[in-house]
Amino acid sequence: MDLEELRQRFELLTTAHLTDGCVRAGVPVRCAPAGTRAVVPGSRLAGRVSPARHVGSVDVFLEAYEAANPGDILVVDNGGRLDESCVGDLAVLEAQSAGLGGVVIWGLHRDTADIVKIGLPVFSLGSIPTGPLSVAARPDGALESAVVGEWTVSRADLVFGDEDGVLFVAVDRADEVLDRAEAIRDTERLQADRIRAGESLREQVRFADFLAERAKTPSLTFREHLRAVGGAIEE
Repeated sequence: MDLEELRQRFELLTTAHLTDGCVRAGVPVRCAPAGTRAVVPGSRLAGRVSPARHVGSVDVFLEAYEAANPGDILVVDNGGRLDESCVGDLAVLEAQSAGLGGVVIWGLHRDTADIVKIGLPVFSLGSIPTGPLSVAARPDGALESAVVGEWTVSRADLVFGDEDGVLFVAVDRADEVLDRAEAIRDTERLQADRIRAGESLREQVRFADFLAERAKTPSLTFREHLRAVGGAIEE
């Protein structure tokens, strides 16, 4: 996939659209833990994962930058620790200088004011003043994969981030997910326009028909009904 095209398409989408697209395409929905948010509200990022497992030293980030391609997103695995930060202003500034498109941290950052000034999108679980509290032995594959919440990601994955959080999608399924997401977005926009014009969502999705059919067939789900009438509000 052309990554510039990817970023352009995502500019007109949200991570919510993409998660719904994953559901429609039968792709696992792999979100970073709730609470993963941008340091600067409104920041967005999209690119290929450049993984790094942090064990107390910044050298793993510098090595990741050496191998990264322009626009890659540094995805830092610090085990979700909330007692230390693992990324500060210099690591972010160097990422920007190396041409990366952003940073996602399963853990905390610090130097918030300076990161805001740098302007590179950074997503984390929050901030704390203290830096790394110890240095451990570097694990095998420290630059091959990273764990974020319950998910293990690698360069075979793309990462997207916006106001709702962070989502990972396999590179080889991205086109399909984006196609589905765009179709859902377009349907939802039409539905919103019709609500503003005075046609309620209940009317659009023939909710009275659903209630009548469910009375006859209790196993009927609203999602099945929506698919039959072309709705998109649940996926």
